[in-house]
Amino acid sequence: MNADTLPDTLLRILADKEVEVRERAAATPLSEMEHRARDEEPPRDFTGALCSAVAEGRIGLIAEIKKASPSGGLIRDPFEPAALARAYEEAGAACLSVLTDGPHFQGSPADLVVARGACKLPVLRKDFMIDPYQVFEARAMGADCILLIMAALSDAQARELEEAARSLDMSVLAEVHDQRELDRALGLNTRLIGINNRNLRTLKTELTTAEALAPLVPADRIPVAESGLRNAEDVHRMAAAGARCILVGEHLLRQEDVTAAARAMVEAG
Repeated sequence: MNADTLPDTLLRILADKEVEVRERAAATPLSEMEHRARDEEPPRDFTGALCSAVAEGRIGLIAEIKKASPSGGLIRDPFEPAALARAYEEAGAACLSVLTDGPHFQGSPADLVVARGACKLPVLRKDFMIDPYQVFEARAMGADCILLIMAALSDAQARELEEAARSLDMSVLAEVHDQRELDRALGLNTRLIGINNRNLRTLKTELTTAEALAPLVPADRIPVAESGLRNAEDVHRMAAAGARCILVGEHLLRQEDVTAAARAMVEAG
């Protein structure tokens, strides 16, 4: 990671996250958090759920639960993680993604706990992972998968975080924004390669990002198109590029009938 090339927003988030992790680790030591993580029931198979959906001819939808975002502000009010989880499961989503960052997304670990408890779907902890402590914390709260944002991590950090996740039998979604980050992500063991259509500097979304990068993902990996998907046509474009797995949040959360909106995405393939 080269801090000089990162957008100011991401730099602020990462700086806040370092302080947050230190405070959490001071309150609950790493040894205790690791004990809690390993004492949890085995994780649900996040990667397997996506593969099953695609094998059955459906779109592998990772449906996201988040209250707000830096770019979109407050997204859903009232915000009910359990009800959203049940709606997504009923719609045929393969997995959930739950934002746990508080300062910038108004999320919390409690959102993940409640959402996962309301359904049988595997759950991704969507947060800015920078320290192995957060991986054990994620498993302790019930997460089945973690997100690694390659733009925010050095290769050594990414490997360390992935190794921690693998030691807990968790899945890893490595997120990239360009070919350089893709090449770095392919140095990891994870099969899940998230391709984020959102430009980190402008915050605009361009589906051409996934259309350019998905064909470069080797056949033994699974491209996941993220951000900017709003309708069946968008899903078709991603599938045509080779990404039959998608992560969708804001579009679904802004719909009155979340179940119908998610089902339309799942069945678009």
